[in-house]
Formats: sequence, structure tokens, C-alpha cells
Amino acid sequence: MTGAARTTAIAAGGLLLLVAAVVVSVLVGAESVPFAQAVSAVRGGSNDAAGIIGARVDRTLIAVVVGACVALAGTVLQGLTRNPIAEPGILGLNSGAALLVVIGIRIGLLDGVLDYLWTALVGVIIAGALVHAVSLTVPLRHQPMTTALAGAAIMAACSSIMVGLLVTDDAALDLFRYWQVGSVAGKDAGILWPVLPFVLIGLLLTLTSARTLNAMALGDDIARALGQRVVLARGAALLGALLLTAAACAVAGPIAFVGLAVPHVVRLFGGPDHGRLLLGALLLGPALVVAADTLGRVVAPPGEIQVGVMTAVVGAPVLILLARRAVRR
Repeated sequence: MTGAARTTAIAAGGLLLLVAAVVVSVLVGAESVPFAQAVSAVRGGSNDAAGIIGARVDRTLIAVVVGACVALAGTVLQGLTRNPIAEPGILGLNSGAALLVVIGIRIGLLDGVLDYLWTALVGVIIAGALVHAVSLTVPLRHQPMTTALAGAAIMAACSSIMVGLLVTDDAALDLFRYWQVGSVAGKDAGILWPVLPFVLIGLLLTLTSARTLNAMALGDDIARALGQRVVLARGAALLGALLLTAAACAVAGPIAFVGLAVPHVVRLFGGPDHGRLLLGALLLGPALVVAADTLGRVVAPPGEIQVGVMTAVVGAPVLILLARRAVRR
């Protein structure tokens, strides 16, 4: 199959999966809604299902944006670090954002989505800087594994500190659960407006980084020989990934493993070209998060399981398979 054919197949397949996931998300839940009533409610009609559909449309839109953000961030981070298990959760970026947000809420400094966004961005940057600093202390050939280990250590440390901050506060336990796992439930789609500029800038920087990531896959020296300004290009792509990670965390909390699993699934069908990887992540990431959220509504009625738990159920086996493949090599 030619490159153009693969690109077309990924675009068509990803779009089809996304549309199907969105439709199912609107129709399915603890209380199913007939398709005709759902269409009437979406068009502004008044019926008994309008409130249910409205809530599902809001959480579906949020899940689409969050899924695109975390999947693209994971794809870029894997390309920049040349590490197949790099993603915002494993590298500790989500945990850094969550910890700083929890601290801000606990001391009463945060009020509104923009406060959450800026705090999450600072947390992401601090966690990313710590992971990068640790990786620079070892030889180049050991940096991918060291980066993952440093991210795991930061994730464990941040989680422990959050437990210490919140375990004595009964009223904060739900807050801890939200920022430890992540959720798109119970939110109005208007929450997306404050983070929209960050999402758009992040999308621009990541979606235009394909050529840079393809060159860097061959090594920094070859990338320079191909005319890439390595430091500038790497910084732009990394900034895009950090902005998307912070936006996703501010809206839905830390959603792990989507950024890990999606690039590898797309790579199976599209090959290593980052143009196709980024396109696939843009479509398959939202489809996965929407599907996980929908599944979380129906597996344990009348309650719900947070989308972060459901994505971990999907992503953990992918991590195990990658680890087994690395051992065989």
C-alpha cells in the first residue's frame, strides 16, 4: 500500500470510528435513549430525553477534545524522546499537573478553569524539566529507559504527596479521586472555552511537527544535515505537547495511557511516518476516550467508572506487550 493510500485509509477509518463512538456516546448510558428522541433533542426539541442528551453531548465534546490532546501529546513525546513508552502519564507530566492543582485548591488559590489551566501548565513544565534533567545524567543509549524510570518515580512521589495532603480531609476525597484518575462527567461544554487558545496553539505546533519528528527519528546529527534547526524545532514540538497536556488536565484531570496506546495502534496500520501518526492520533485518540467514557457508564450501573480508569484498562496491556517486545529484542 502506498503512503497516500495509507493516509487515506487512516483518515477514513479514524473518522468512521470517531463518528460511531460519538453517536453511541449520545445514545447509550445508564438510561438508553431512542435515536429519534436523541435527534429531536439535539435539534432543540423538547422531550423527556432532552436533559439526558444535553448532558451526554457536553461530556462527549469534552472527551473529544481531551482525547485529541492526550493522544497528540503522547505521539510527539514518543517521537522527541525516541522512547516507545513515552506519554504524559508515564513521564509524570499528568502527576505534576495534578499535584500542583491539588495544592492550589487546598490552599484556596484556584478559582475557575483558567487558574486550573495555568497551574496545570506550571506543574507539567516542572515535572518535564525534572525528568529531562535526570535523563541528561546518563549516556545517550540509556536515556529512553532512564526517562521512563524518572517519570515513574515522579508519578509515585506526586501521588504520595497528594494522598498526604488529602487523606485527612474527608471533603477532599472526591477531589483527590478526580485528580488522581480523571473524568469528563458532570461538566458543561462551556468549560472548553477558556482552554481553547491553548488547545489551538498546541494543535498547530504538534500537527506541523511531522517533518521534524521524522528527521529526529534518524538522530539529531542527521536531522541537522537535513536542514532542521534541532533545538528550535524540538522546543516548538515539546511546547505543543505541554500545552495540550496542561489543557487536558485542566479540563478532565490526568487521563493516562491514551497517549501511549494510540500511536502504537496507528503505527501498526500507517507505519512510522509521523504525518500519518499525528493524523491518526487526532482521530483515534478522541474515539478511544469517548468509547471508554461510554463503557464506564454501563459496566457498573447505576454508578459510573471514571474514564481514566477505563483508559488504564486499555493502556496497561499495551504497556505489557511493549515491555515483552523490548525483552525479546
